Amino acid sequence: MQTLSKSEQRERRHNRVRAKVSGSAERPRLSIFKSNTRVVAQIIDDERGITLAAVSSSDVKSGTPREKAEKAAETLAKSASEKGVKKVVFDRGGFQYQGTIKAFAEAARKAGLDF
Repeated sequence: MQTLSKSEQRERRHNRVRAKVSGSAERPRLSIFKSNTRVVAQIIDDERGITLAAVSSSDVKSGTPREKAEKAAETLAKSASEKGVKKVVFDRGGFQYQGTIKAFAEAARKAGLDF
């Protein structure tokens, strides 16, 4: 039996999550991806197949990765509220709910997104 790499393991976890989580017009999906250098998040309506809002923490110039993620979450929540999106479904992308992912989610909740 062959061992899977970390990225393959994350991809399998993400597929399990995506089998249960889907975005709609009423509750679009907040999808998040984390790399070593940045966090990228999108609010997606899966029924129509469009991205309503997107943000990357690479747009924020200074701070720790966690602070950058929090600022990016605030920006995403602001642009989502301008488009009339208040409730979303959180898709953690196969990542553990800790550290930067948790900081992003809590900052998005604090900024007005409901999930």
